[in-house]
Amino acid sequence: MYRVLIPVDTNEDRALAQADYVASLPDAAQAVEAYLLFVFTEDSDDLPQEFEKFKSASRIGSVRRAQEALEDADIEVTVLEDSGDTEDDILEAAEDYDVDSIVLGGRKRSPVGKAIFGSTTQGIILSSDRPVVVTGSGDA
Repeated sequence: MYRVLIPVDTNEDRALAQADYVASLPDAAQAVEAYLLFVFTEDSDDLPQEFEKFKSASRIGSVRRAQEALEDADIEVTVLEDSGDTEDDILEAAEDYDVDSIVLGGRKRSPVGKAIFGSTTQGIILSSDRPVVVTGSGDA
């Protein structure tokens, strides 16, 4: 079984692009096991307030849409959630679930934006001992 970690944020287009990539892997329905990860952070300002009381990854639209897309492709999916530091949590989940690769959703950022806010994608690429795939943003 080929295990893939798919860390998603709240952007549904990016999550669907990640799920589409995983579904396109050879023999995905028979050979791929997907782990969808959502990390709740203190910066989760774009989440509705009702999530504060009942934080659950399965209530996040991007997680649900990606899970549905993977299940429609007959791929076994496990939803994971964590809270804290996104980069560390992604790397820990990759280790804990012994995944073969990490599939990240890319987004456009200016060099200044990366320098000021950092880049989780860049940190994962540089820190991971596993292959990392960065899909497009999913925006048309």
